[in-house]
Amino acid sequence: MDQGVCKEEVYKSVFYSHSERLRNFLYYKSGNLVQAEDLVQEAFSKLWQNCASVSIEKAKSYLFTVANNLFINQAKKAQLTFKYLGIQKEKMDQANPQYLMEQEEFRIRLEQAIDALSEEQRTVYLMNRLDKMKYREIAEALGISQKAVEKRMHKALVQLRKIHKKV
Repeated sequence: MDQGVCKEEVYKSVFYSHSERLRNFLYYKSGNLVQAEDLVQEAFSKLWQNCASVSIEKAKSYLFTVANNLFINQAKKAQLTFKYLGIQKEKMDQANPQYLMEQEEFRIRLEQAIDALSEEQRTVYLMNRLDKMKYREIAEALGISQKAVEKRMHKALVQLRKIHKKV
């Protein structure tokens, strides 16, 4: 008899395989790392509660669906804010001041441009660019078609190019 993901070693394997991408997915949607980590824990808790009814093959899809639903349930009426943390600051005292100033200005413009994207566009863009997920994987994680992912990515890139040309 198939026990789904009820075996401890199977559950751990699913956790180690999907927890980081799930956390990033939720972080991109919310802009809040603490909230994302809490939702990941809650999604995995629900997976454990329903482990007998979730096959190993469906675990990833189940987790992303549950996590997304949890996020939607927590969402308030205020717009979500995203703080882009992908760029780390290097030692400022060793670089050219003009270069550092231009780099900081570019980082600010990039953050604002990504922030200006719709939630759907921002999520797809960051899942592809930061997590290096393929469109097929993004579609599966979000529960949408690959064509929808392509369309959202295209619109995000068009909008980012427009903002870049204004500068």
